[in-house]
Amino acid sequence: MLRFAVKLTAKPSSVDDADVEALRAAGFSDRDILDIVEVVGYYAYANRVADGLGLELEPWIPD
Repeated sequence: MLRFAVKLTAKPSSVDDADVEALRAAGFSDRDILDIVEVVGYYAYANRVADGLGLELEPWIPD
């Protein structure tokens, strides 16, 4: 799952059917895979919005 999440984050156009099949083979359901994709997509979106607006990290968040 984590390899898939990193690949989807770093090189989304390289994700293919084999990646999804590997998740299924590891026991993830289609619903689980959808949840993984949605969480990765949400964080990518939220980070880009924050970066685009020039938001600064809270002092307690390590960079």
